Amino acid sequence: MATCLYGAGYVAAVEAQAAEIVDPRDFAAAEIAEVYRHFPHIGKVLPSVGYSPRQLQALKKTIDAAAADVVVSATPCDLAALIEINKPVVRASYEFAEMGKPLLSGLIEDFLKQKNLLSD
Repeated sequence: MATCLYGAGYVAAVEAQAAEIVDPRDFAAAEIAEVYRHFPHIGKVLPSVGYSPRQLQALKKTIDAAAADVVVSATPCDLAALIEINKPVVRASYEFAEMGKPLLSGLIEDFLKQKNLLSD
C-alpha cells in the first residue's frame, strides 16, 4: 500500500493545472517549521497545526510570506473566515470512502471495544 504524502488541496491544485506548487517550508513560521522537522515526509503542503489563536497566527504568517498567487485550502473549516490573509483562498472539498481491508470503521470499532467504550 502506498503512503499518501499529500492531501486534497495538493491534488486539487495539480488537477487544476497550477503553474507551480509553492513549497511552504521556505516561508514557515516557527511553529509550523517545527511540524516539518518532526514530520519531514509532509512535503510541499502546509499543515494545519490547529485553530487556536496562536496556531492561526502561525498559518497567517506562513501564508502571507509565501510567494503564491492563491491558496488552495482543504481544511474542514473555512480558513478565510478565521484569518485574514493577503491572498485569495480557494476551497477544495473531498469525501472519504473506505477501500480495501481492514476497513477504518472496523479498526475504530475494535479499538473502542478494547477500551470498553463500546458494548458488543
